[in-house]
Amino acid sequence: MTKIEDILLLMQRNPKNVRYSDLAKICAYYFGKARKTSSSHRVYRTPWKGDPRINIQNHKSKAKAYQVRQVLMAIEKLEEMNDSEK
Repeated sequence: MTKIEDILLLMQRNPKNVRYSDLAKICAYYFGKARKTSSSHRVYRTPWKGDPRINIQNHKSKAKAYQVRQVLMAIEKLEEMNDSEK
């Protein structure tokens, strides 16, 4: 497995114990460079209409569990969109 796949597997198993840096790697891989970075937040653009962003927050070097779940849902939606285009 690649590093990205390993991190995704860990995120799915335990969203409460994900390092912020790992979540940022996943977001950059799937959504590209963060369009906004500040001291504790990063915002990534998504390719769909509606609320086209992913917001993650650093909390004592850990990612917030609800944000990990949101990223997982966004990745699933992105993969569904890519599958439907094939």
